[in-house]
Amino acid sequence: MLPLLSMTLAEAEANTSIIISKLLSISLELAKKLIIVLLIWLIGKKLIKVLLNILSRTFTRTGMDLSLSKFLMSLSKFTLYAVLAVTIIGSLGIETTSLITLIGSLGLTVGLSLQGSLSNFAGGVLILLFKPFKVGDYIVACGSEGTVQVIDLLYTKLYTVDNKMITIPNGTLANSNITNVAAQPERRVDVSIDVSYDTSLDEAKKVLDSVIRSTPQVLKDRDITIFVDELGASGITIGTRCWVKSEDYWTVLWDLRERFKNAMDEHHISIPYPQMDVHVKE
Repeated sequence: MLPLLSMTLAEAEANTSIIISKLLSISLELAKKLIIVLLIWLIGKKLIKVLLNILSRTFTRTGMDLSLSKFLMSLSKFTLYAVLAVTIIGSLGIETTSLITLIGSLGLTVGLSLQGSLSNFAGGVLILLFKPFKVGDYIVACGSEGTVQVIDLLYTKLYTVDNKMITIPNGTLANSNITNVAAQPERRVDVSIDVSYDTSLDEAKKVLDSVIRSTPQVLKDRDITIFVDELGASGITIGTRCWVKSEDYWTVLWDLRERFKNAMDEHHISIPYPQMDVHVKE
């Protein structure tokens, strides 16, 4: 009985020694992998920071649009960290091929369910790349108009002249006709006014020309045109054209309308309006 008990104790000690040895081996292997993961993470993070700084300086030197550079920086950062994550997973002995396949399948599924958002994303990329407008421009598009406040990846936000915010999906915006009112530094102001048929056209033109030339914001080195635009049923329409800085457009437009009326009154030039003669038969 004692020899049997002695053998059993010896086997138990041997098994315990084997288990401890395996645990130590596993612990050492795990510690080794954790150290490798930590080193890869620290080195990779440092390398990503260096690469992003190089990209940032490159974008600054080339004068790239701020919205586009921010988008490319975010995309580059996401891509680099994704590569780092896959590298760390591979260092742990996990098969990355099947993981990438799974991520691709999930991405396809999510993409199909978010087609509208992907369309807006693609539209945002096109807007940032081809730059039909930029932040601060006044645009007319999709039945709306206003000053561009923000160009996000999915939506573009406009502020109207009465300070309302309009949000337009980039996918819709990229596939629409866009009128960029502020694309050029100068704009032409067109103002028309009617005079009666018994008015001297030469006198009326001189009055309008004087008003335009006395407006400070009007560019005197550009053509000022005054012409007969239409012979209407109630009067003669005289059209005027002049050029101003884009930021002065609305100020000059409203000012000329008011000053034209006051100048016509001052020179006793009649501004006609539709009239109707009613004959009553008794």
